[in-house]
Amino acid sequence: MKDFTLILTIICYVVTSHPVLCRKQPHIVLILADDYGFHDIGYHDSDIHTPTLDKLAAGGVKLENYYVQPICTPSRSQLLSGRYQIHTGLQHGIIWPAQPNGLPLEDKTVADQLKAAGYATHAVGKWHIGFYKKEYTPTYRGFDSYYGYLTGSEDYYTHMRCESKGNCGMDLHDNEEVVWNNTEYSTYLFSRKAEDVIKKHDQNKPLFLYLPFQAVHAPMQVPQKYIDPYPKSDYPFRRIYAGMVSCMDEAIRNITVTLQSTGMWEDTIIIFSTDNGGQSMAGGSNWPLRGNKGTLWEGGLHGVGFVHSPLLNKHVQGSTSKELMHITDWYPTLLHIAGSNASTQHLDGFNQWDTINNAGLSPRKEILHNIDPLAVSKNGSRLFPDRFDTRTRAAIRVGDWKLITGDPGKGNWYPHPNATTHGEQPDTSAKDQNMWLFNIKQDPNEHNDLSKSRPDTVKILLERLSAYNATAVPCRYPKEDPNSYPRHNGGAYVPWM
Repeated sequence: MKDFTLILTIICYVVTSHPVLCRKQPHIVLILADDYGFHDIGYHDSDIHTPTLDKLAAGGVKLENYYVQPICTPSRSQLLSGRYQIHTGLQHGIIWPAQPNGLPLEDKTVADQLKAAGYATHAVGKWHIGFYKKEYTPTYRGFDSYYGYLTGSEDYYTHMRCESKGNCGMDLHDNEEVVWNNTEYSTYLFSRKAEDVIKKHDQNKPLFLYLPFQAVHAPMQVPQKYIDPYPKSDYPFRRIYAGMVSCMDEAIRNITVTLQSTGMWEDTIIIFSTDNGGQSMAGGSNWPLRGNKGTLWEGGLHGVGFVHSPLLNKHVQGSTSKELMHITDWYPTLLHIAGSNASTQHLDGFNQWDTINNAGLSPRKEILHNIDPLAVSKNGSRLFPDRFDTRTRAAIRVGDWKLITGDPGKGNWYPHPNATTHGEQPDTSAKDQNMWLFNIKQDPNEHNDLSKSRPDTVKILLERLSAYNATAVPCRYPKEDPNSYPRHNGGAYVPWM
């Protein structure tokens, strides 16, 4: 029987060139860190200790030309839908708890599609793509189970969130039920819940586990034992942030140990990503990249990411890919890995499995970072009346070229936390400037603006922005609904419509 199985595997590989699918549908564990800085992983020469992440990345494929969105909701919506935010109406800001807003229901999530392909689907951690109606919550969006919080941030211990006007409420949920009086630190809690999912999993089915940690987003909280190993720093919150990273790294180690103890490890693909760049004011570092979370500079967009699996081809294990990738690419890539026959024609993401598993060339040649019609800069005037309005906040990457328009956010270079010779370097842009052009391959840290010396390139990229803008749907950014307040809903953040 083993020989017959081997023959079938060889035939499958010859026909499909897909060794993963020629075995069986692999388990997929997708881990998303929150506000995790580009510089804050060991293999980026960090002062923070990340032995688990370093080991996983060293034995897998590091993604060193990988891009995310600059803030939470856009990254999560694009990860789960495979579509740019201009195509889901989530172009502006995040979804606030009191907004009746969410990822449109007509956009099937990657969990919907994996479930249809035979996967058991589970989510543990942060949601943040809408909950104003129950249909927008995880167990209605393709997940068999959910344990976590629905808003964007909260206390790590009490799991309470407080908004302005005294609106405080519990935000911890076990499927559709509110969890009260749990004071376990969230990184412990979510890793333990993820381990429980793995231990209880029926291995006759493949597993998709989506684990978006609260770590290392503010508020700055972590048990003291994780802070103690780090020396005191002149930078506010750096020691606490470092401890939060170490705690997350330990949690990921525990999850890998559980996968090994259950016999699932050899058939598992682990994907690790941040959702956006680090927040410098909360201890994160993206050095030497320019800018931080919330900006369209590389510090907000260029993300940490890697793939680890015993199923990867041997010649790519321990390699680095510098091929262009984007967070929307995970959706079609995971469908390919799962052997799903769902259509991907409407997606903005590309299947990157050959790029990852065979060191192939990326099918992606450009990235629309965003076009935000509600954010119009007051700086300067429109530079090209017959092309995209340069006052509108937008950014696009085409090949090695990146064009930014409007107000991209503070463009400082924030210091390497351990290097006393590096002070904060201020943004040198003119006060009325609303357009920048960089060759990211030659100038990854965005020091040399070429917008005046390369007008032809500027015009080409503005035309691409215009083409994307013509496909955009209206922006969804509704006003706050007072009926959402926890005091009207039993003291918790829950669907209210």
